[in-house]
Amino acid sequence: MDIYDLLNVPLSTNELKVSLQDWFGVSETISVWATRSIAILLLIALAWFSNALAKGFLLKTFRSLAGKWPHFGEALIEARFFQRLSHIVPAIVVKAASPWLVQGSESLLILAEAAVSVYLIVIGLLVIDASINAVVNLYQEHEISKRLPVKGISQALKIVVNALGVILVLSILFDKSPLYFISGLGALTAVLLLIFKDAILGLVAGIQLSLNNLVRKGDWIEMPKYGADGDVIEVSLTSVKVQNWDKTITSIPPHALVADSFKNWRGMSESGGRRIKRSIAIDLRSVRFVDEKLMKQLSKISLLDDYLAEKEKDVEKYNQSEKVDLSEPVNGRRLTNVGTFRAYCAAYLNANEKIHKEGMTFLVRQLAPTDRGLPIEIYVFVNDVAWVNYENVQGDIFDHLIASLDRFDLRAYQMPAGGDLSALADSLSQRN
Repeated sequence: MDIYDLLNVPLSTNELKVSLQDWFGVSETISVWATRSIAILLLIALAWFSNALAKGFLLKTFRSLAGKWPHFGEALIEARFFQRLSHIVPAIVVKAASPWLVQGSESLLILAEAAVSVYLIVIGLLVIDASINAVVNLYQEHEISKRLPVKGISQALKIVVNALGVILVLSILFDKSPLYFISGLGALTAVLLLIFKDAILGLVAGIQLSLNNLVRKGDWIEMPKYGADGDVIEVSLTSVKVQNWDKTITSIPPHALVADSFKNWRGMSESGGRRIKRSIAIDLRSVRFVDEKLMKQLSKISLLDDYLAEKEKDVEKYNQSEKVDLSEPVNGRRLTNVGTFRAYCAAYLNANEKIHKEGMTFLVRQLAPTDRGLPIEIYVFVNDVAWVNYENVQGDIFDHLIASLDRFDLRAYQMPAGGDLSALADSLSQRN
């Protein structure tokens, strides 16, 4: 039976007495349709009036009650919880008034009750959705939300609730038990798995990410495969959003973070130290022993006072004990300019208040020589993890060390540039 058939059922005797047929002498059919139209309009008007009353009075009452718990109340208001809850009032009023307004018309009464039931289910779903949003927003304000994100779980819960709501609506429209539709889901399982594949994978991956604490909001991650290099701003059921340093947004499937490799800089951020790992390439042709002239020059550097004093004693003691012939520089032990420079680098970094001295690696080392010179590597940690501050500290350190090379009679290695070749050509032309 469709809606037309339902509306075509004759009215009761009492309804016919107050029908338009008695007033205007119209036909019975027109009187029936007019009477039912008036009843429907009255129900709509009653619903509108009760809705306006609920929003104007009850909504203010709910908000005043929520003021007793300001934090939670604001979250509910922001999620439109009370506004959605107010829509339940007209449904209740219509359900109570429909037996009186459509008295004697069973078809209209069934139709009205079905419409009200469906409406209540929809409003109930909206209220539950608003409640979940309010709880999630409130939860995300706490520090624990960074360690245990629940947005993916809340989205999965919404899917389950909405699915149950759809089943209830179908059971009302088709006048079947909800179990009838639930039992039929077995045949649709494969289809549902195909449709919601990403959502299911995302849910499982989201749980793994949370339990294993792999990634959370605020983490700096790198995942070159997806072009991600920045802060995690959202962990949801279907995606993990990363705001890159150029302010672009990269969306990564949660299951990709479980299956593929990525770098998480959280440990660095929490440690309070950011690593400097950079080398200065020394021209091998500038490496030599320290002679008296250079020693006199180095002795003016205050940071080397302790080092030079100790080394001179050790060298002199060894050479005397071994009766070394000092006429040949390679005999015995001698200071080198590159070794002294390494000692200066360590002393300079120790004197820098921006460098971690304890608890983290502090190393100035010489790497193996290459065709690009002799690398002197600085491996230390800055006590400021902010990117801009870190880069400023690193830049100041290497500006100073590179500028200091000349005091040790050292040269930085550099590939020949156009200017170098031009100077060489000019020099050769002048000789000729």
